[in-house]
Amino acid sequence: MLGVTVAADLDERNAVLADALWDALPYRSLQGHALVAGHHLYHVAPVHEVLHLPAAYRVDRRTVPDGTLFCSRLQHLGIKYGELTEPMAATPVGRVVPGDLDALTDAGRAVWESVYSSKKPVVAEVRRAGEPGGHRLPRLHAADPEMDALAGDVHAETERIWLDPPRELADLHDGRIASRAGTHGTVLTTLLFVNGETRPLGYNAYSGLVRLAHEGMPLESLRMAARAMIAVPAEFLAYCGLETLGAFTERLLDGLDRLATRQDFAAVLAHMALYVNCLGGWNLHLFPWSVGDHLRQTGAAS
Repeated sequence: MLGVTVAADLDERNAVLADALWDALPYRSLQGHALVAGHHLYHVAPVHEVLHLPAAYRVDRRTVPDGTLFCSRLQHLGIKYGELTEPMAATPVGRVVPGDLDALTDAGRAVWESVYSSKKPVVAEVRRAGEPGGHRLPRLHAADPEMDALAGDVHAETERIWLDPPRELADLHDGRIASRAGTHGTVLTTLLFVNGETRPLGYNAYSGLVRLAHEGMPLESLRMAARAMIAVPAEFLAYCGLETLGAFTERLLDGLDRLATRQDFAAVLAHMALYVNCLGGWNLHLFPWSVGDHLRQTGAAS
């Protein structure tokens, strides 16, 4: 931890999202930093509900004050602390108190160093002011015993890797690749493709399927969409070394017909979404971004 404390007030702009975040406190999470959008901090929040809850109020992140908090369907809690360049619609839920904005900027610089260069993890603790910290990951259930067991196993694995680098990703980044994925013995190429598959699998496929289940898509259509969207990327990631993800995916696909309601479908896939988003967060942290330090935009300062 950095030893930096920042206070924020939640507001009513997206009260449903703010309430879901409040109810999930306290928790800890690996702190990340935007790599493309600019001065933005974010981490994976262990809140299943944010995948599907409606957002009443949206803003362009570039236009709101520094210190604005966002809760997104990417399962992120984010904080703007400076200039942003990406024109992304976002759902604000609060704002850092004015007296802590300098501390927020200091934290932003330190987290950037963590993600881009040092690779020393920074863990954020999010808690209610005046109350003790702590940590828990919520557990959802399915009626079918076999699929509930899968949800339990995914939950346990997510807890195991939540604050510690997954061994499979650590091996991959250290060049220990059993399948020898990486033409001519390269590693960076494999890391790039793993990152490129992991993020959309969590952000779009699993998160989107959970949202569609809550929005009323028929169950058989959900099963068809799941088979179409998750099988191929999971097979590739397993080949690259994420064998635990591959095994979970096989169990899920084999048991889709056992999920008899949209609620059970959403529960099991929400656990998969959180697990894959956790993998994605660690992959972004471990990735050797500084190898491209010589590649700078024209006129950009280093």
